[in-house]
Amino acid sequence: MISQDKVQDLLARRRQFVPNALGIFNPGTAMRAKGHVITDASGREMIDFAGGIGVVNAGHCPAPVVEAIARQAAEMIHCSFNVATYDQYLHLAEELAGLFPHGDHTKVLLTNSGAEAVENAIKIARQATGRQAVICYTSAFHGRTMMAMTLTSKVGYKVGCGPFAPEVYRIPFPDHYRYGKGLDLDAFSDKHLADLESYLHTVVAASDVAAIIIEPVQGEGGFHVVPKRYLQGLREICTKNGILLILDEVQTGFGRTGKWAAYQHYDVLPDISTWAKSMGSGMPIGAVISTAKIMDACNPSTIGGTYPGNPVCCAAAIATLQYMKEIDINAKGERIGEKVRARFLSLQDKFPQIGDVRGLGAMMAFELVKDGDPFRPDAELCKNLVSYCAEHGLIIISAGVLGNVIRVLGPLVISDEDLDKGLDIIEDGLRELAR
Repeated sequence: MISQDKVQDLLARRRQFVPNALGIFNPGTAMRAKGHVITDASGREMIDFAGGIGVVNAGHCPAPVVEAIARQAAEMIHCSFNVATYDQYLHLAEELAGLFPHGDHTKVLLTNSGAEAVENAIKIARQATGRQAVICYTSAFHGRTMMAMTLTSKVGYKVGCGPFAPEVYRIPFPDHYRYGKGLDLDAFSDKHLADLESYLHTVVAASDVAAIIIEPVQGEGGFHVVPKRYLQGLREICTKNGILLILDEVQTGFGRTGKWAAYQHYDVLPDISTWAKSMGSGMPIGAVISTAKIMDACNPSTIGGTYPGNPVCCAAAIATLQYMKEIDINAKGERIGEKVRARFLSLQDKFPQIGDVRGLGAMMAFELVKDGDPFRPDAELCKNLVSYCAEHGLIIISAGVLGNVIRVLGPLVISDEDLDKGLDIIEDGLRELAR
């Protein structure tokens, strides 16, 4: 018999010793995890559609990664790359430069997280251009450290944390679902690009802008996908004005969209890109990638830290990338994305509460609204659906600035049987809650 005593004990201890501000996205616990299944503290197996917030594209605890971590931990856990040069950092940097070449000569800065990658990307852009201003987007999420939090749009993540970093300017993300107003995607993109051109004449001069940072698919912001025409036009505007284009691929990278990088869907090359999450199968590691010219414009010791490129984390990332290649992670992302999209569109036909289905590859979501109105988000239904799924054996989390988007970020190694079972739980939940 499954006992809830351990579950309640963990949650009680969390309330006692952990700050309340550390959010709970799903009312669950975890004791072990393997592949696409998490076993909670009661011993119940849960299908994982959250993936540690998009961190385990290659699955929980893949054997080659576990083995690589153990081997490296026995040899060297830490010495700091600033103190002594070691092969693990260089091996990973070479792998990433090969996967994501930026120009003729690519250089890689390893970091501890996506937020730290973003912080360093902005410092690099400012030093490389000699400019200070940065443009970001509504509904963006780039992290919770000071510059990253300034770039982040959701007010709930920022209350009481100001003053924020200066010289940050925010423009509307091209959200066609909410603001398309009868325009096709290309015409809508052209309008937003024209608005940006005007913005550079009326709000902040292009000659003062170091970078524009954008997620190809907004993660926490609700899985809004940037239109292809818009991103290509943005690349042209940046090139014309000497502005560096930063693409935040922290959540979109490593097979999630059916390609190594989401930008590969767009025939666009960023000047700087940021990475983390599934790069290390859960070990804390990220990266900033750019051209040698841009990277080497930085002054000594203005980037870096004590732990970036930790040998154990590097070993995990190297093994993860090799494993992803062996199992063809991109094909898995593409196939799962097609299955989830088809099922979500089917649900949209059945439940008018689903206002929009969107995503790229296996980064899929649907938005819950009232009376089919994009401007009437149904956050309560979304919260109740997350709880229903948890009660019925599925871990899933929400997204969106208004908390009304159900997203799928589960391991791409999931079996068809459990993928369908998880989608069935979502459908059953909608049927139960929508009555």
